[in-house]
Amino acid sequence: MPAGLLLLLALGVLYVLVPRIAGFDETWQRLARGNPWWLLVALGCELCSFTGYVVLFRHVFRHEAPQIGWVASWRISLAGVAATRLLAAGGAGGIALTAWALHRAGMSGRRVATQLTAFLVLLYAVYMAALVLAGVGLRSGLLSGPAPFALTLVPAAFGGLAIVVALFATRLPDGDGRVAPPPGAPRRVRLVAALVRGVTALGEGVRAAVALLRRRDPALLGALAWWAFDVAALWACLAAFGAEAQGGVVVMAYFVGTLANLLPVPGGVGAVEGGVIGALVALGTPVGPAIAGVLAYRVAALWLPAIAGVLAYVQLMREAAREGPAASTGPRSRAEAHS
Repeated sequence: MPAGLLLLLALGVLYVLVPRIAGFDETWQRLARGNPWWLLVALGCELCSFTGYVVLFRHVFRHEAPQIGWVASWRISLAGVAATRLLAAGGAGGIALTAWALHRAGMSGRRVATQLTAFLVLLYAVYMAALVLAGVGLRSGLLSGPAPFALTLVPAAFGGLAIVVALFATRLPDGDGRVAPPPGAPRRVRLVAALVRGVTALGEGVRAAVALLRRRDPALLGALAWWAFDVAALWACLAAFGAEAQGGVVVMAYFVGTLANLLPVPGGVGAVEGGVIGALVALGTPVGPAIAGVLAYRVAALWLPAIAGVLAYVQLMREAAREGPAASTGPRSRAEAHS
């Protein structure tokens, strides 16, 4: 997609689609009634959240692509977020763009796949652990707040299952082409082979993530910061509209509601808002403040970073055009100028 068209799409979504989320034409009027100080806190939390993301990204790839400095890491991360938010691909758009940028930096396809999987494993290990801990905590009474079965133990079971699958994948051998189907194989055989290759690639990524964890580098806390500050931004937005939601309730509603990001909807628009609002209301938050708070949070957490990400994408495309196709095979890339 041309950079200019993507920028126009982002601006159009921000100023046309957002005010109509869930049919609320008065969205901007609702947001204007919020406490501006709490909304500023939410924006600060989002900045801290993205900083954690970039710190983790730089740590995971600094040995494989040392030529990608901090500025380039910010650009790639923000551009990946923009692609995830604006393309209806369930997050695949951001992954594809990030993989392309890493390949241009000189990484082989297999190393890109392994390290990018490790990066995602480190991020989503926190997500799944939060589902388990918050769900069990609310249900057992260790955390204060309502604890309906469907919003506590069911998500906790999902998170626990995801963790078990990831750990099981580490027991599989590395993929080395042995699972490639023979030419002319039936479609069913090709699908099974693709599934096996995907699981073995996951295993390689999980093993790489475990290796990074064993180094105990403080940069790994970037994964925790990415989620923790994003949840804090939601809590601040709720506070801006007078919702006194308990911490465990906000954490559970956030992680349950944002599962809608897996849907092939641009940015999860409508689905995420509805999921988080529904979870908050089911866990005891008043409807009005929940709606206003979640809509304010989504503007801060989704659309504003997406605009910055589109600008980063434009810069990446311009650099790629200047460098030409040979840049991706050289030992160094133009990104080194920003390190």
